[in-house]
Amino acid sequence: MTFTLKAKPFYFKQFTIHQDRCALKVGTDGVLLGAWTACKNSNLILDIGAGTGIISLMLSQRSGATITAIEIDKDASEQCADNFKNSPWSNRLTVIQQSVQKYSENSTDSFDLIVSNPPFHSIQKTTTQRSTARSEQELNLSELFKAVHSLLLPKGKFCIIFPFSRIEELVQFAKGFQLYAAKICSVKGNHSSEIKRILVEFKFGEQQLVETNLTIEEDRHNYTSEYRELCADYLTIF
Repeated sequence: MTFTLKAKPFYFKQFTIHQDRCALKVGTDGVLLGAWTACKNSNLILDIGAGTGIISLMLSQRSGATITAIEIDKDASEQCADNFKNSPWSNRLTVIQQSVQKYSENSTDSFDLIVSNPPFHSIQKTTTQRSTARSEQELNLSELFKAVHSLLLPKGKFCIIFPFSRIEELVQFAKGFQLYAAKICSVKGNHSSEIKRILVEFKFGEQQLVETNLTIEEDRHNYTSEYRELCADYLTIF
């Protein structure tokens, strides 16, 4: 006899993420993007590939924006909707079960902030809910930037987290759609580890680039002051 353990809810200071129906659970990437993205003056936000809804909820906590979340997976979109409904900001949150490619083709909406923690692994031979969520099978960089170009307001911004190893590819794809990096934050796990992730804010037209660095831990479970400050409003461990 086999038993399947349900993923436990993840408790933030002001909301809870239920994640047993989502292929990808709450992780550092989503927390980083949600906490790092500047959203104070945003009115209309689009979250591409919302998953559990974590990034939308984090941005709701720090803004008064109306947020639309796009999620192609049926189970994930339904759970995202439940997480929205049970949050303090349910009246400002909507999830649409659809590919962003189709949404961008049919929508007349425009946004002053778009965020995405996109799939970035190579396409898997065996397709599962998890492999689809993690790989570029349903959404590659070209499709992502095409959608952003179509949906972003002229003075809007697009924020993304991506592997540092693919930074040149990311920047080149963006330029093809007239989007340029305004801010780049390089992230590594600890002081001796390599940079693994980048947080990037893109805007239309050439920008004066601001570059920063973020280290998450001094050592195991001993977090840096900069990471504590970034996530203090969200994580219950701080």
